[in-house]
Amino acid sequence: MAILRALVVDDASFVRDLVKRTVRQRFPVIDTVDAQNGRRAQSLMSRTTFDLILCDWEMPEMSGLELLQWMRQQPQYEKVPFIMITSRGDKDHVVEAVREGVSEYLGKPFSPDGLSRKIIKVMGRRLKDAMDRSGKSMASPADAFKESATLLTQASSAGVPTTPAPAAPSSPPPAAREPAPEVGADAPRARGGRASTMSLASVRFADRSLASVVKDINLTEVRVIARRDQAFPGILDQAVVDIDIGEGKMARLNGYVHQLQAVDKRQDTDFVSVTIRFVDEDPQKLEDLSRFVARFRAGAR
Repeated sequence: MAILRALVVDDASFVRDLVKRTVRQRFPVIDTVDAQNGRRAQSLMSRTTFDLILCDWEMPEMSGLELLQWMRQQPQYEKVPFIMITSRGDKDHVVEAVREGVSEYLGKPFSPDGLSRKIIKVMGRRLKDAMDRSGKSMASPADAFKESATLLTQASSAGVPTTPAPAAPSSPPPAAREPAPEVGADAPRARGGRASTMSLASVRFADRSLASVVKDINLTEVRVIARRDQAFPGILDQAVVDIDIGEGKMARLNGYVHQLQAVDKRQDTDFVSVTIRFVDEDPQKLEDLSRFVARFRAGAR
């Protein structure tokens, strides 16, 4: 029986499901309710009291920062833990969140281990006492992945990896850690031998960044090409795609790994194609993506 209540706020249902699944697996004493934006979360919080808020930053109607500002003005929420889960990892935004009263900050993409550590840190003794009263123990990393592994291993014959992702770093990962791949004589070529027109992109995962170039993109997914000598993610791993949309602005698009494929039909191929499916539902992000797609298509002609 659940003793504590947590509110999960994110405009992407895929991310909400990941957070709720981690909480359910590791902390069975915490019941989860979700909201697709800050405005909906505010409405739920006005009607009932939650013991923990797990919230995205960039959302339509009301952002995570605006929700945090409102929350700290409510007597019943002055000291309730608030974990900001976001792809915005630059120092200025972290400082701004801390100034407004955020309890912890977790960068996307995150691992179940990373999220669990943050929850334990902000809930402290209260969480431990609740687990003790219910006769439950903190799940180990291996136990926490059993449910996910059970679901995924049903498709293991099709080659779907089930290895859990390593723990996320304690601080949000930078937008890009590695130099972008060189587009030159060794780069994949389009039909007819002409080098493809590509835009640089950084794809971030819970424990690494993948330097790559955009091969194709639409409003649903992006296909990037990366050198084989890098560390690659697994199928269904969370991802954040950082794309320069011009005018000094960066679009940070949340998604998951949908497909990994060798570029050439030979074992010693130098390049791997990675397809990331987008999960964002924020109209502003979709508008930014639309502009980038239009520019990309025009440049590829």
